[in-house]
Amino acid sequence: MVGELAMFLMALAIGFLPLWMSPPSPRHVIATAASAFWAALLVPARKRWPAGALLATVPVIAGTDIGASAVLPVIAYSTARRISPVRRRWSIVLATVGAGLTLSVVAETTASYGLGETLADYALSAVLLLLLPAWAGSLMGRRRPLVRLLRERNEYLERAQVLTGEKARMKERARIAAEMHDMLGHRLTLISLHAGALEITVAQEAPQVSGQAELLRTTAGTAIAELREILQVLRDPMEGPSETAGERSGTRTDIADLVTESRRAGIDVDLAWSGGDLDDADPRTRHAVHRVVREGLTNVHKHARTARTRVEVTNDAGRVRVRVINGPVPGTPQRLPGTRQGLVGLDERIALLHGAFTAGPTPEGGFLVTADLPLRPPVPMPPDPAVQRDVPERPRPLDDEVLTLPRALGAGCLGLLVLVPVAAGTAMVIIMRALQ
Repeated sequence: MVGELAMFLMALAIGFLPLWMSPPSPRHVIATAASAFWAALLVPARKRWPAGALLATVPVIAGTDIGASAVLPVIAYSTARRISPVRRRWSIVLATVGAGLTLSVVAETTASYGLGETLADYALSAVLLLLLPAWAGSLMGRRRPLVRLLRERNEYLERAQVLTGEKARMKERARIAAEMHDMLGHRLTLISLHAGALEITVAQEAPQVSGQAELLRTTAGTAIAELREILQVLRDPMEGPSETAGERSGTRTDIADLVTESRRAGIDVDLAWSGGDLDDADPRTRHAVHRVVREGLTNVHKHARTARTRVEVTNDAGRVRVRVINGPVPGTPQRLPGTRQGLVGLDERIALLHGAFTAGPTPEGGFLVTADLPLRPPVPMPPDPAVQRDVPERPRPLDDEVLTLPRALGAGCLGLLVLVPVAAGTAMVIIMRALQ
């Protein structure tokens, strides 16, 4: 709105310039003011009524007001960009030129110069002030729909590429899940069946080791359940573990069960829980607590079965602190736990929740795993899976209105192509009309 008002005032000021070039007379002042106001009113009207504004330039192009004629290139350029289709655009342009020519010939009967001079003057004015700017505007008007079409096609191709990649990933995950189910699932099921048969036999012949047989069977059953959760995530990565598996994960009961399982497997381990339970904690925090305790006890099972172990969980001041520490193995120094891939994964998981994780040997020769987590991490939950599927992420295409260096150079060349002849022609028209 402010820009249109500024252009209106500028066009009005340009329209009054001839009053400074010659001694004003009452008739001249009235004619110049009327022509200036008319040309200035066409400037804001060129966007809302482009065809009507272009036809309304007939009195200006056929008149003798040099200042008002200087506004004609702006109106012709702007209206030609907005009139479509091409046939209608050039029909209106030619109708405007024809109407202006007719009006100029009619006005020639009262002029002091001949018909030839009038036609030459009008032809030069029409070409430089109307036809050439309209041609430039027509080129720019054709560019905008093409750019819009290219943007739509670009968005379609990018979306198709994202969907194709997502489909390929889902297919590969499904293949991996099928292979894991056929290979690991079958083996674990056999282990569970044989462990159940072993438990029944041991309960009758060797009751003293029946607990280990039962632990073997229950551990195999737990491994099968966890394998199914992993397969579910592989088949549909937007879905996490089942709710029933995550409801009690990381709670005091869950950690106590982990400690009990390790104790039944022959590990000397104790649990020290300080503070309230983690029922109201963020599910991601509870799951991380479960992972830390399980990874720490797994390392003890692998490398320090005879060492005394202690699990400590402290819930205080909005944070959860977890420690899994074991003493030295009698007789042999403790070595670092395997390839440390599990510890690296825990470090990344806890860092995403804005927590701290450390793992390393103690001065006494044991091993310590610690984690410090917020009860409610300042990290947003993952987005809605349905929304994520409907609108896959993709890079935003370049807007056709962004001014880049190639576009600036192209627009400058086109502007010079139009401006130089228009400026030269306008100067010639001004000189010819001044001499008359």
